[in-house]
Amino acid sequence: MEKCYCCDKHLEDIFYYCSPCDFAMKIACVEKQPLLSVHHLKWHEHTLSLFPRHTSLTCDACALTHSTCHFYVCPPCDFVIHQSCISLPRVIRISRHPHRISFTPSFDQRDWFCSICRQKIDNRYGGYSCFNGSCSYAAHSRCATQSNVWDGIDLEGVPEEIEEENEPFVIISNGIIQHFSHGQHHLRLEDSVWGDYDESKLCQSCITPVYFGNFYSCMQCKFILHEKCANLSRKIYHPIHPHMLTLVGGYGNVQILKDCCSACQWICRGAFVYECKKQGCRSFRLNVQCATISEPLVYKGHMHPLFLTSKPLEGRKCSVCENYTMTFNCIECACDFALCFRCATIPQNVRYKHDEHMLTLSYGEETIKNWCEACEKSINPKKGFYKCDEYCCVTLHIKCLLGNELYINPGYSSYASNGEKVLVMPNNQHMSRPLCSHCKKRCLRKLVFKVSRFIFCCRNCVSDHMYLSL
Repeated sequence: MEKCYCCDKHLEDIFYYCSPCDFAMKIACVEKQPLLSVHHLKWHEHTLSLFPRHTSLTCDACALTHSTCHFYVCPPCDFVIHQSCISLPRVIRISRHPHRISFTPSFDQRDWFCSICRQKIDNRYGGYSCFNGSCSYAAHSRCATQSNVWDGIDLEGVPEEIEEENEPFVIISNGIIQHFSHGQHHLRLEDSVWGDYDESKLCQSCITPVYFGNFYSCMQCKFILHEKCANLSRKIYHPIHPHMLTLVGGYGNVQILKDCCSACQWICRGAFVYECKKQGCRSFRLNVQCATISEPLVYKGHMHPLFLTSKPLEGRKCSVCENYTMTFNCIECACDFALCFRCATIPQNVRYKHDEHMLTLSYGEETIKNWCEACEKSINPKKGFYKCDEYCCVTLHIKCLLGNELYINPGYSSYASNGEKVLVMPNNQHMSRPLCSHCKKRCLRKLVFKVSRFIFCCRNCVSDHMYLSL
């Protein structure tokens, strides 16, 4: 939640906000008359006087010139500071850097760039730099104190605590572990044979198949984890949230299908998720794919690296799916390319049960065959598709290969619709694809939705059927 830059308290339902400056103030603070002078030794040795006019002076603390906030000045020293900047913290911990960072009134004469917005820092003005002497991390004052980066706590004078790392598993013997999410059984490390591919065998963490490489398999049941997923840290910081996130997951119990990933909006119940345990923002969660993606993001469909430069409450148009949401952004001159988390986390390489080779994700590339192998409809290369780079000429829509619901665990997920329990099941229960009870078309995706004796191809058909049944 945003805080008022004047009183540093949480904003109410109605407040003043300037999106270019990320400046927000409560109505009461705007209407309140400022003090004519202040004495604040942490910021300046002399008494500061209120500047009587609204003007575009440059604040020595934040390097911004917006005049929506009152200025205080020290004429003999040529010192200028916003009223709101007087309350800037001295020492903070942000989610984008492992060390504490502290306020500095100016930077040395090197070229400094803000590690949050990726823009150049003016050395003459204040900002934040890393506590660790061997680290060159730096950030603008307003960037470092954004509500999606900083937790609002000033750590000046607070001793730094070393957070203990909880290991995700206990080693039982060579190649055998006991994972925290599956404590009742032991898991054995195995190697996926290249030609032995079963699309129904899903990693219970990321809900994607084991295409190749090592994985852990339960010695008593069907529980599977990619080796990478088994080693996921149990606690992390993520660039888009100010608090620590905790990995939660389980197996064997039907999961309620109601929560979405806060980054990509895919439904993420039934998979492992990173959740915020802090009171007030327990609804924040990330699926494994969004939690482990990092910046700079190297995307095959764009020539420049992408960064998370968006401010709180700011959404941009994704250049691929054209939805307005939180995005990775290109910072190169005259380039406004943006990529949302949903598009950024689509797997680059996948397997198809009717092709022995790996398929790769392609955007805008020419292909010999411009129709989908599964649905036999045309493919728009600009929207993305999977293709075989060998001589098979296999091409598939992204949704036809991955499905409409990417990270739902079939057989272990359910939700309620108009009081009816809806089971999410794998679409491999019959010799042929079943007919949807609502749209009367074949259920071609990997999942089907079952309500009593009815089968549906998607959640939209479930909702429409329930609506008509009222």
